[in-house]
Amino acid sequence: METVTLSLFRFPTLSARLWAFGQMALARWDLKRTPDLLQWKLCGSGTGEGFTPVPNTAVYAILATWPSEEIARERIAKSKVWARWRAHAAEDWTIFLAATSVRGKWAGVEPFHAVAEPTDGPLAALTRATVKPKVALKFWGSVPDISRMIGMDEHVAFKIGIGEVPLLHQVTFSIWPDTRTMAEFARHDGPHARAIKAVRDGQWFNEECYARFRILGECGSWDGTSPLKPLERSAA
Repeated sequence: METVTLSLFRFPTLSARLWAFGQMALARWDLKRTPDLLQWKLCGSGTGEGFTPVPNTAVYAILATWPSEEIARERIAKSKVWARWRAHAAEDWTIFLAATSVRGKWAGVEPFHAVAEPTDGPLAALTRATVKPKVALKFWGSVPDISRMIGMDEHVAFKIGIGEVPLLHQVTFSIWPDTRTMAEFARHDGPHARAIKAVRDGQWFNEECYARFRILGECGSWDGTSPLKPLERSAA
Protein backbone atom coordinates (compact mmCIF):
# COMPACT_ATOMS: atom_id res chain seq x y z
CA MET A 1 0.00 0.00 0.00
CA GLU A 2 1.49 3.34 -1.04
CA THR A 3 2.83 5.12 2.04
CA VAL A 4 3.52 8.82 2.47
CA THR A 5 6.06 10.04 5.02
CA LEU A 6 6.67 13.48 6.44
CA SER A 7 10.04 13.77 8.17
CA LEU A 8 10.81 16.88 10.23
CA PHE A 9 14.32 17.80 11.37
CA ARG A 10 15.41 20.42 13.89
CA PHE A 11 18.90 21.90 13.47
CA PRO A 12 20.17 23.63 16.64
CA THR A 13 23.36 25.47 15.66
CA LEU A 14 24.29 28.01 13.01
CA SER A 15 26.63 25.55 11.30
CA ALA A 16 23.94 22.85 11.24
CA ARG A 17 21.41 25.33 9.83
CA LEU A 18 23.78 26.42 7.10
CA TRP A 19 24.38 22.76 6.28
CA ALA A 20 20.61 22.10 6.12
CA PHE A 21 20.07 25.11 3.87
CA GLY A 22 22.67 23.75 1.47
CA GLN A 23 20.90 20.39 1.45
CA MET A 24 17.90 22.01 -0.24
CA ALA A 25 20.01 21.73 -3.37
CA LEU A 26 22.63 19.08 -2.60
CA ALA A 27 20.30 16.37 -1.23
CA ARG A 28 18.43 16.18 -4.52
CA TRP A 29 21.15 14.04 -6.11
CA ASP A 30 21.01 11.36 -3.43
CA LEU A 31 17.21 11.45 -3.25
CA LYS A 32 17.00 10.73 -6.98
CA ARG A 33 19.15 7.64 -6.40
CA THR A 34 17.32 6.38 -3.29
CA PRO A 35 15.77 2.97 -4.07
CA ASP A 36 11.96 2.73 -4.01
CA LEU A 37 11.47 6.48 -3.53
CA LEU A 38 8.50 7.31 -5.76
CA GLN A 39 8.21 11.06 -5.17
CA TRP A 40 9.82 13.57 -2.80
CA LYS A 41 9.77 17.23 -1.83
CA LEU A 42 12.35 19.20 0.16
CA CYS A 43 10.76 21.94 2.26
CA GLY A 44 11.68 24.71 4.62
CA SER A 45 9.34 26.02 7.31
CA GLY A 46 8.03 29.27 8.72
CA THR A 47 8.57 30.75 12.15
CA GLY A 48 6.27 29.90 15.06
CA GLU A 49 4.36 26.81 14.01
CA GLY A 50 5.26 27.47 10.41
CA PHE A 51 2.25 29.56 9.40
CA THR A 52 4.18 32.75 8.65
CA PRO A 53 6.16 34.03 5.63
CA VAL A 54 9.28 34.48 7.80
CA PRO A 55 11.57 31.44 7.33
CA ASN A 56 12.50 29.28 10.29
CA THR A 57 16.10 28.31 9.56
CA ALA A 58 16.04 25.63 12.27
CA VAL A 59 13.35 23.32 10.84
CA TYR A 60 13.35 21.52 7.49
CA ALA A 61 11.23 18.69 6.10
CA ILE A 62 11.30 15.84 3.60
CA LEU A 63 7.95 14.71 2.22
CA ALA A 64 8.22 11.36 0.45
CA THR A 65 6.14 8.60 -1.12
CA TRP A 66 7.01 4.88 -1.00
CA PRO A 67 5.51 1.60 -2.31
CA SER A 68 4.67 0.35 1.21
CA GLU A 69 5.02 1.16 4.90
CA GLU A 70 7.57 -1.63 5.34
CA ILE A 71 9.79 -0.22 2.61
CA ALA A 72 9.31 3.32 3.90
CA ARG A 73 10.47 2.37 7.38
CA GLU A 74 13.49 0.48 6.08
CA ARG A 75 14.62 3.25 3.72
CA ILE A 76 14.15 6.02 6.28
CA ALA A 77 16.13 4.01 8.81
CA LYS A 78 19.02 3.19 6.44
CA SER A 79 19.14 5.56 3.46
CA LYS A 80 22.04 8.00 3.12
CA VAL A 81 19.90 11.13 3.05
CA TRP A 82 17.86 10.44 6.18
CA ALA A 83 20.90 9.13 8.08
CA ARG A 84 22.91 12.22 7.16
CA TRP A 85 20.12 14.58 8.17
CA ARG A 86 19.63 12.79 11.49
CA ALA A 87 23.34 13.07 12.20
CA HIS A 88 23.20 16.86 11.87
CA ALA A 89 19.84 17.35 13.58
CA ALA A 90 19.15 17.66 17.29
CA GLU A 91 15.76 16.01 16.84
CA ASP A 92 13.73 14.38 14.10
CA TRP A 93 10.27 12.91 13.71
CA THR A 94 8.64 10.94 10.89
CA ILE A 95 4.96 10.15 10.50
CA PHE A 96 3.76 7.33 8.21
CA LEU A 97 0.52 7.90 6.32
CA ALA A 98 -1.86 6.32 3.80
CA ALA A 99 -3.99 8.67 1.71
CA THR A 100 -7.78 8.32 1.99
CA SER A 101 -8.67 11.18 -0.37
CA VAL A 102 -6.74 13.40 -2.77
CA ARG A 103 -7.98 16.37 -4.78
CA GLY A 104 -5.98 18.64 -7.05
CA LYS A 105 -2.39 18.55 -8.27
CA TRP A 106 1.08 19.44 -7.05
CA ALA A 107 3.48 20.80 -9.68
CA GLY A 108 1.13 19.54 -12.35
CA VAL A 109 0.88 15.94 -11.15
CA GLU A 110 -1.19 13.97 -8.66
CA PRO A 111 1.21 13.64 -5.69
CA PHE A 112 -0.56 10.85 -3.78
CA HIS A 113 -2.99 8.04 -4.49
CA ALA A 114 -5.97 7.29 -2.27
CA VAL A 115 -5.24 3.75 -1.12
CA ALA A 116 -6.95 3.52 2.29
CA GLU A 117 -10.54 3.71 3.46
CA PRO A 118 -11.56 6.85 5.40
CA THR A 119 -11.47 6.44 9.15
CA ASP A 120 -13.67 7.73 11.96
CA GLY A 121 -10.58 8.06 14.10
CA PRO A 122 -7.45 10.22 13.94
CA LEU A 123 -6.44 11.64 10.59
CA ALA A 124 -3.95 14.00 9.03
CA ALA A 125 -4.71 16.74 6.53
CA LEU A 126 -2.36 18.34 4.03
CA THR A 127 -3.01 21.34 1.82
CA ARG A 128 -0.64 22.72 -0.77
CA ALA A 129 -1.14 25.88 -2.79
CA THR A 130 0.81 27.94 -5.29
CA VAL A 131 0.01 31.56 -4.49
CA LYS A 132 -0.20 34.00 -7.38
CA PRO A 133 2.63 36.54 -6.95
CA LYS A 134 0.33 39.53 -7.39
CA VAL A 135 -1.82 38.53 -4.39
CA ALA A 136 0.93 37.10 -2.14
CA LEU A 137 0.80 40.06 0.25
CA LYS A 138 -3.00 39.77 0.59
CA PHE A 139 -2.71 36.05 1.24
CA TRP A 140 -0.02 36.37 3.91
CA GLY A 141 -1.91 39.24 5.49
CA SER A 142 -4.69 36.80 6.40
CA VAL A 143 -2.43 33.98 7.62
CA PRO A 144 -1.56 35.33 11.13
CA ASP A 145 -5.25 35.34 12.14
CA ILE A 146 -5.66 31.77 10.88
CA SER A 147 -2.51 30.72 12.73
CA ARG A 148 -3.80 32.13 16.01
CA MET A 149 -7.17 30.48 15.48
CA ILE A 150 -5.78 27.01 14.78
CA GLY A 151 -3.36 27.42 17.68
CA MET A 152 -6.27 28.04 20.03
CA ASP A 153 -8.23 25.01 18.81
CA GLU A 154 -8.00 22.39 21.55
CA HIS A 155 -8.73 19.59 19.11
CA VAL A 156 -5.80 19.97 16.74
CA ALA A 157 -3.07 17.58 17.88
CA PHE A 158 -0.27 18.93 15.71
CA LYS A 159 0.23 21.52 12.99
CA ILE A 160 3.06 22.94 10.96
CA GLY A 161 3.50 25.07 7.87
CA ILE A 162 6.21 24.17 5.38
CA GLY A 163 6.95 25.07 1.78
CA GLU A 164 9.26 24.68 -1.20
CA VAL A 165 9.50 28.37 -2.15
CA PRO A 166 9.01 31.11 0.47
CA LEU A 167 5.86 33.22 0.01
CA LEU A 168 4.66 31.44 -3.14
CA HIS A 169 4.43 27.73 -2.23
CA GLN A 170 2.65 26.94 1.03
CA VAL A 171 2.01 23.52 2.57
CA THR A 172 0.00 23.10 5.76
CA PHE A 173 -0.02 19.82 7.67
CA SER A 174 -2.27 19.13 10.65
CA ILE A 175 -3.42 16.16 12.73
CA TRP A 176 -6.94 15.86 14.13
CA PRO A 177 -8.76 13.36 16.38
CA ASP A 178 -11.54 12.85 13.80
CA THR A 179 -13.16 14.32 10.71
CA ARG A 180 -15.91 16.04 12.70
CA THR A 181 -13.59 18.30 14.66
CA MET A 182 -11.57 19.13 11.56
CA ALA A 183 -14.73 19.99 9.62
CA GLU A 184 -16.02 22.16 12.47
CA PHE A 185 -12.81 24.20 12.38
CA ALA A 186 -13.03 24.59 8.60
CA ARG A 187 -16.69 25.68 8.69
CA HIS A 188 -16.41 28.02 11.69
CA ASP A 189 -17.23 31.62 10.77
CA GLY A 190 -13.84 33.12 11.56
CA PRO A 191 -10.51 34.03 9.93
CA HIS A 192 -10.12 30.64 8.26
CA ALA A 193 -13.56 30.66 6.62
CA ARG A 194 -13.14 34.29 5.52
CA ALA A 195 -9.72 33.56 4.06
CA ILE A 196 -11.07 30.58 2.11
CA LYS A 197 -13.88 32.76 0.73
CA ALA A 198 -11.35 35.42 -0.31
CA VAL A 199 -9.22 32.77 -2.02
CA ARG A 200 -12.21 31.48 -3.98
CA ASP A 201 -13.60 34.89 -4.88
CA GLY A 202 -10.24 36.35 -5.87
CA GLN A 203 -8.74 33.22 -7.45
CA TRP A 204 -5.56 33.69 -5.43
CA PHE A 205 -4.03 30.29 -6.24
CA ASN A 206 -2.52 28.99 -9.47
CA GLU A 207 -2.70 25.43 -8.17
CA GLU A 208 -4.21 23.63 -5.19
CA CYS A 209 -3.96 20.17 -3.66
CA TYR A 210 -5.88 18.75 -0.70
CA ALA A 211 -5.29 15.35 0.86
CA ARG A 212 -6.41 13.43 3.92
CA PHE A 213 -4.57 10.49 5.42
CA ARG A 214 -4.96 7.56 7.77
CA ILE A 215 -2.15 7.60 10.34
CA LEU A 216 -0.09 4.40 10.21
CA GLY A 217 2.60 5.17 12.78
CA GLU A 218 5.59 7.30 13.67
CA CYS A 219 9.23 7.22 14.70
CA GLY A 220 11.40 9.74 16.50
CA SER A 221 10.16 12.67 18.59
CA TRP A 222 9.32 16.36 18.33
CA ASP A 223 9.75 18.81 21.19
CA GLY A 224 10.88 15.81 23.21
CA THR A 225 7.68 13.83 22.84
CA SER A 226 5.29 12.22 20.36
CA PRO A 227 3.03 14.66 18.48
CA LEU A 228 0.41 11.90 18.51
CA LYS A 229 0.06 11.91 22.30
CA PRO A 230 -2.84 14.40 22.32
CA LEU A 231 -4.82 11.85 20.30
CA GLU A 232 -4.54 9.39 23.20
CA ARG A 233 -6.08 11.97 25.54
CA SER A 234 -8.89 12.62 23.04
CA ALA A 235 -9.67 8.92 22.84
CA ALA A 236 -9.66 8.45 26.62
